[in-house]
Amino acid sequence: MHHEHVVPRSRILGTGSYLPERVVTNLELEERFETTASWIEKHTGILRRHVAGEGETTSDMAAAAGRRAIEAAGLSVADLDLIILATSTGDSPLPASAVHLQQKLGADLIPAFDVNASSTGFLYGLSIADQFVATGTYKTILVVGADCPSRIIRPADRTGAALFGDGAGAVVVGPSHDDRGILSCRIHADGSLAGLMQVPGGGTAEPMTVEALEKGRHYLEVDGRELYGVTVKHLTSYSMQALKAARLTSAELNWVIPLQANMKIVTTISQRLGFPLSRFVLNLAECGNTMAASLPIALDEGVRDDRVQDGHTVLLTALGAGVTWGAMMVRM
Repeated sequence: MHHEHVVPRSRILGTGSYLPERVVTNLELEERFETTASWIEKHTGILRRHVAGEGETTSDMAAAAGRRAIEAAGLSVADLDLIILATSTGDSPLPASAVHLQQKLGADLIPAFDVNASSTGFLYGLSIADQFVATGTYKTILVVGADCPSRIIRPADRTGAALFGDGAGAVVVGPSHDDRGILSCRIHADGSLAGLMQVPGGGTAEPMTVEALEKGRHYLEVDGRELYGVTVKHLTSYSMQALKAARLTSAELNWVIPLQANMKIVTTISQRLGFPLSRFVLNLAECGNTMAASLPIALDEGVRDDRVQDGHTVLLTALGAGVTWGAMMVRM
C-alpha cells in the first residue's frame, strides 16, 4: 500500500499589533512642509500615521505586538521555540534586534534572529517559520514585523514623512492539524534594482564619517516613480501565482492584504486581479506604510474586528527594498 509522507503545514495561532501613541496628521505635515493635507490624501490615500515616541525602539514595538499575539494564541512566552523579527530599521546595526525582543518578552534562551527584506520581511519570516514547523524542528514560533522608518527619514523629506509610519505586527505559528494554514508562498528578489530604495551609509560600503553624516547618507533614499511601476507589476503577477499554487481561484478568496504603501497601487491590484476593494483589508489611511509591519498589522486588525474569520482564505502580498517581493495564501 502506498503511503504518502504528509508534511505538516503551519498555521497562524494568534495575531497581535502595536502602533505608537503619537499620531501625525496631514495637517501637521502641511504646517511643516510645502504641501497640503488634501494633496497628501489625494495622492497617497493616507490621512495620518503613527510615530514612535522619544526613546521608543523597534524592539519595544515588536515586544508589544508579540505579547498580544502570544496572548491571542492562548499561549505563554515559555511555549515559544524560536523568534523571527523582520525589520530593516533595527535598534542598532549590531546585534540583531531579535535578541532585544527575546529579553523584553522574557523568553528562554531560544534562537532569535532578524530577517532584513524590507517591506517583504514579514512574508520572508513567515516562510522561514513554515519550514521549521514542516520539518518538525520547532513547534511554536513568533514571527514579528516591526519598523521605525521615522528615524531614517531625512528631516526635510516631505514625501517620506507623508508615506511612512512606525509600528509592529506579529503572529504565532504552530503545526496545523486540519486544512488551515499556509497554503502557498512565493518569495523573490531582484538585486539589480537595489538602488530604488536604500540607506546608503552606515555599513561597510560607506562607514559613517562626519562627511557622510553631513551629506545625510544615513537617511532613506527612494525612487518613488520607478518603484511604483515595479510594485504594480510584481504584486499582481505573483498574487496570481500564489493563488494558483494554492489551487484556488479568486472566487475562493475571502480577503487580500496588500502592503499598505499607496492607494493607487492597491486600486490597480484590485482591478487587475478582478477582486473588489471591499474585500481588501486596508488601514493605509490610519497607518501609512509601516514596511515589514504593514501586513501583520492589517491582518491583526482584520482578525480583531471579525472580518477575517476562521476558515477564511487570505492573500498576503508585499514588495520592498532590494527589491524583494512575495505573495502567500493562508487559510485562517
